[in-house]
Amino acid sequence: MTAGAVADREPSVFDIADETDLIWVRKVLRNEAETVGLNLVDATKLITAGSELARNILYYATGGRGRMSVEQVYRQGRLGVRATFADDGPGIADIDAALTDGYSTRGSLGLGLPGARRLVDDMTLTSVAGSGTTVVIVKWQR
Repeated sequence: MTAGAVADREPSVFDIADETDLIWVRKVLRNEAETVGLNLVDATKLITAGSELARNILYYATGGRGRMSVEQVYRQGRLGVRATFADDGPGIADIDAALTDGYSTRGSLGLGLPGARRLVDDMTLTSVAGSGTTVVIVKWQR
C-alpha cells in the first residue's frame, strides 16, 4: 500500500454551513479516529483541531459556508486520518501572521490556527486572496 487514501474508498465530504454542522464534524472525526485506531488523546486532538477549523469556516468564509472531506490514509506502516477544510472565502492575507499565537482579525485570543497546528501531526494551509482557504490536517497512529 502506498501513501495516500486507504484502499479505493472515496473521501467523505460534508458541508459546513451552521453551528449544528460542528456536531457532525466532531462525530465524523471521532468515528474515523476510532476506525484507524487512534488512542483517546490523539482522537481528542484531531477532533479539537477539526472543530476549530470548521468554526473558522463559519466565521470567515463567504456566507459562512465551506466543506470538510475526511479519509483514512496510510504511510510507513501506520494508518491515520486526513481531514481537509475548504472554503471559497476572502482568503488569508498574511498566513505567517495567522499561524502566530495571539494574531486575530476578530479580537479573539488568536489561538485557533496555531493551536490546531500543535494538535495534529501534519498541517498545510493554502490561501489565495479572493479565492478561499484550504487547511489539511493529519493525525497518525502512534
